[in-house]
Amino acid sequence: MKLKEFFEKYPRVALGFSGGVDSAYLLYAGKKYGADIRPYFIKTAFQPEFELRDAHRLTEELGIELTVVEYDILAETQVAQNPPNRCYYCKSALFGALKQQALKDGYEILLDGTNASDDASDRPGMKAIREMKVLSPLRECGLTKDEIRILSREAGLFTWEKPSYACLATRIPTGEPVSGELLKRIERSEDALSALGFSDFRVRVFHDAARIQLPKGQFEKAAQDRERILNVLKPYFTAVLLDLEAR
Repeated sequence: MKLKEFFEKYPRVALGFSGGVDSAYLLYAGKKYGADIRPYFIKTAFQPEFELRDAHRLTEELGIELTVVEYDILAETQVAQNPPNRCYYCKSALFGALKQQALKDGYEILLDGTNASDDASDRPGMKAIREMKVLSPLRECGLTKDEIRILSREAGLFTWEKPSYACLATRIPTGEPVSGELLKRIERSEDALSALGFSDFRVRVFHDAARIQLPKGQFEKAAQDRERILNVLKPYFTAVLLDLEAR
C-alpha cells in the first residue's frame, strides 16, 4: 500500500503528533493527499519544551492547526513507579486521552508515526497501540526511517535531519520512581549541553549522577569542554560522568 492509497481509504483522521521526523512527514503526506488530518500533541512532563516548539513550527509551516492536550502522566501510578513495562501504561493513558479528545472533535480513526524500522514485536508501548487499534501508516506502507528522512528533505521539512528522541523518562533507570523534579533536572541538563554545541546525546541518571552518552565523534569536544560541562551540570547533579561507550 502507498500513503496516497492509505489516505484515500481513511480521509478523516487524528494523528498523535510529536513534532519528530516520522509524525511530521505523516502529517505532510496526509495534507498532500487531501486528507482531513488533525494533529494532536499530548503535553506531559515527559516531553521537553523544544518538542512542543518544533510541533508548533511544523504545523504553522504546513498551515495546519495544532491541538495541544495537557495530561498529568505522573498521576498515573503505574507510570510514575517506572516498571519495566512503563511504556505500556504510558501509551495506554496518552492514546486514551487522545482518543477521547479526537472523538469529541469528530475523528474516529487514530494514527501514530511508527515506521517500518521500528521493532514492534515485544515493545510494551507498541502493544498498547495495537490494543487501542491505532493505525501506523508509515509502517503499513513499508517506509523506513532512512526513507522518511529522504522524503522529508525532498518535501522541505526542517525535521528531516532531526535526531531521534526518546521521552525524558527513558533517562531514569527502570524501577526508580519518576518525579517531575527529576525530569526537569534532566531536561535542563540536556538544554545546557545543547547550548554548548553537543547533539544527539543523552543525560541519563546514575544514582544522583549525570551519565552523559555522546556520539563517538563528540568525545574530543567533551574533553576540551570538561570545565564548562561541569559548570553547567553541577547545579542539577552531584556528579558528572562520561559514558565511554558511544551512543
